[in-house]
Amino acid sequence: QVQLVESGGGLVQAGGSLRLSCAASGRTLSRSAMGWFRQAPGKERDFVAAINWSGRSTDYADSVKGRFTISRDNKNTMDLQMNNLKPEDTAVYYCAASASVYLSSKDYGYDYWGQGTQVTVSS
Repeated sequence: QVQLVESGGGLVQAGGSLRLSCAASGRTLSRSAMGWFRQAPGKERDFVAAINWSGRSTDYADSVKGRFTISRDNKNTMDLQMNNLKPEDTAVYYCAASASVYLSSKDYGYDYWGQGTQVTVSS
């Protein structure tokens, strides 16, 4: 079983930055794709970014391209650097890991999920 724990969320003003981290335990994820999703109040969970097992391939939602950067250490940690944050980025951010090496922008492409970390961007 894999446990994922997110950290780094908080309150920031618009235009500011935050760095989210995801730490995995239970087994190595060196052959697993990983991703970030977010869910705002009253809305469905949306794709944010994903990275394949090697870290050489990434994908981003259009809404965060050019502002967010996903990275990983090819083992059990993954980060999401978020710059130029906007109020519409406010959400609970979830870390996810897949049993597959291939990244996915769909939540059903992931097998393990963290509990989430709150990101609030004030205007």
